[in-house]
Amino acid sequence: MADTAGSGSWARRMCVVPAERTQLHLAMLALQFGYAGFHVVSRAALNMGISKLVFLVYRNIIALLLLAPFAFFLEKKERPGMNFSFLVQFFLLALIGITANQGFYLLGLDNTSPTFASAIQNSVPALTFLMAVALRQAPSHILRLNRKDGIAKSLGTLSCVIGASVITLYKGPTIFSPSPPPVVLQTSPAAVDLFHSLGDASGKNWTLGCVYLIGHCLSWSGWLVLQAPVLKKYPARLSVTSCTCFFGVLQFLAIALVVERESQAWLIHSGGELLSVFYAGFVASGIAFAVQIWCIDRGGPVFVAVYQPVQTLVVAIMASIALGEEFYLGGIIGAVLIIVGLYLVLWGKKEERKFASQVAVITSSAEHGNNNRTITSHQAHHIKSSLVQPLLPPSNENV
Repeated sequence: MADTAGSGSWARRMCVVPAERTQLHLAMLALQFGYAGFHVVSRAALNMGISKLVFLVYRNIIALLLLAPFAFFLEKKERPGMNFSFLVQFFLLALIGITANQGFYLLGLDNTSPTFASAIQNSVPALTFLMAVALRQAPSHILRLNRKDGIAKSLGTLSCVIGASVITLYKGPTIFSPSPPPVVLQTSPAAVDLFHSLGDASGKNWTLGCVYLIGHCLSWSGWLVLQAPVLKKYPARLSVTSCTCFFGVLQFLAIALVVERESQAWLIHSGGELLSVFYAGFVASGIAFAVQIWCIDRGGPVFVAVYQPVQTLVVAIMASIALGEEFYLGGIIGAVLIIVGLYLVLWGKKEERKFASQVAVITSSAEHGNNNRTITSHQAHHIKSSLVQPLLPPSNENV
């Protein structure tokens, strides 16, 4: 009877895993659509002339007001006591993941375009892995290049990066040029010209914009990697996000009070500016932060980072419709490479999970007296840890 009960319990646990993985995939897809809208909305806000620093201050205040109540009431029991060490860690997470990340992004976007800004973010998966290796959070054998799942994940990541590079470096002939909406056509030729120039960074420093966006990607990768060990010590996701957001508000306020001394810069002058600030704070910071930190906790930083290429495709479509950006042959080729790369990575993770399930069956049989065990417990332990936190050593598997 004990064996039957144990087998039933194990079967129930195995049934939970596919459901959670499906939730993770759906959450990451929704997250990419939300972030894609943010690229377009942010560029529209910059075109309206809103102050970059004021935009970031208001964005994070809205996010903090949204997240803090949920964190306070929902995580009372699981939230550890606050101490100076945690405060320092939250401050540093805010400095990297909010102040540097968002600041560099907006400066880069102001000098480039939404599609380019999104495309260059596809370097985040590779940067995340390299940074984890540099910080000794990713053992060298974690890709398991001696197995087909490891090869697929490596080739998929490489394909994503190559696809993003093609989008960035090769324009090619125009495949599709959007027409202005009827409302714009009925106004004046100047309005039509404005529609076609909204997505461009004419008169800006494109090279400097690229440097800012690279800084943004480095900050984002560092944030993804450094969040995981913090969550191990402070396993309250919403509280971590709220505290990080709180310190981000303080840091941006300190900078803005020095740079933006005119009171007019702090005023919202139009409904469009108000909508952009609200979308940035509510969707791109509040909801997106909560969803992303849950996905990092359950799927690991690589799982989160590898979904980034989907965002580029959505941004290209949204920017074409809303900002008049054209589709070029290079963008189509890059998009195909990105889709193939994402498919390879997800297929590799599927094969990895399948192998882990076989290990679980063998391990369960061995625990009930079967001595025909073909895989050691040490190997099974490593496989389990790579599924839960692909960039972290085995000791951090329960983050």
